[in-house]
Amino acid sequence: MRTALVLGALLVIVYSPAGLAQSDEQATRQQLDALGQEIESLTQRLSTTGEARDSAEHELREVETELADTHQRLDALQAERRQLDDEMNQLRQHRDRLEDEQASQYAALSQQLAALYRLGPTPQLKLLLNQGDPAELDRMQAYLNRFTQARNERLAEIARLDTALADTEQALNERQTRLASVATELDAQRVRLAERTTNRRNVVATLDDRYGSEADRLADLNDNREQAERKLREIQEELARLDAPTPSTQITRTQGDLPWPVQGAITTTFNRRDGVHYNGIVIQASAGTQVNAVHTGRVVFADWMRGFGNLLIIDHGDQIMTLYAHLQQFSVRPGQQVSRGDEIGRVGDSGGQSNNALYFEVRQSGKPINPQRWIARR
Repeated sequence: MRTALVLGALLVIVYSPAGLAQSDEQATRQQLDALGQEIESLTQRLSTTGEARDSAEHELREVETELADTHQRLDALQAERRQLDDEMNQLRQHRDRLEDEQASQYAALSQQLAALYRLGPTPQLKLLLNQGDPAELDRMQAYLNRFTQARNERLAEIARLDTALADTEQALNERQTRLASVATELDAQRVRLAERTTNRRNVVATLDDRYGSEADRLADLNDNREQAERKLREIQEELARLDAPTPSTQITRTQGDLPWPVQGAITTTFNRRDGVHYNGIVIQASAGTQVNAVHTGRVVFADWMRGFGNLLIIDHGDQIMTLYAHLQQFSVRPGQQVSRGDEIGRVGDSGGQSNNALYFEVRQSGKPINPQRWIARR
């Protein structure tokens, strides 16, 4: 029954007209969320823990995973700091407007009090004792009533402004306290990042030292590729066992027109054979450069994998998947739906790489195909 519900929801997305009822749309979102949870559980089952062959590779996995977490925490803290700065600027501007309005209210009240002073201490009594024209007395009484009402309104407005100013000052103090805390944590995270980076450098040096020759290094790289291929086939098989596949995103219609996941020079082309067989392309870019999804789809894997480092896989439906490897960090999680151009990670050198670059693959029915046939020409 649950399988039928999920399949039904996906068919609604692909084939139904735009005028879905609100209840149908809500049910569809719920079913897609359920599919996302299934994919997240799949990733947990496919965890690559224990895949490293020796302690050095296991340590590399650990330190690069910690590095990714640290980078993500730094990004989150920096984003929070920017938000706090914006909020504090808005609060200061609001405080300035309140102070200007308060000064204006005080000035107006001062004028009213001065006018009242000129009338004497008991203007109502004077009106009663003054045996003048009754109509004139009525007009003067009405004036005094309006004057008193205006004065009371000024006093009430000043009280409101005083309260608003006090609230604004309290909010500013709270933001300032949080900002100081964020700054302290940022410093701690930067220290931790430096430590993790040094640890990674030492681990990579240890891994490099174990090779007796270039042939040994290439043999190990090819072994990594073979193990990664087995893992990718396992992922493909697990995806096929899900209750419902990722719905079609019409990606086949965009062949030759997909955006680049990151801008940079291609340093290694598809199927290049210089001792290592590549199933994708390597795009050189600076560390931390934003990596974008080339098309709508769902994240089905985001984890460290031997040979790839931090690897992210997006399923686009129609048996098309894209792979993004050697990431510095992930910006999305397994099961999450992404759109074309969304940030999914940052360029890095994970997997023991010596240079920062993005490794990018396109796979159809599990088989690698040339990505340059899919992305737009420059």
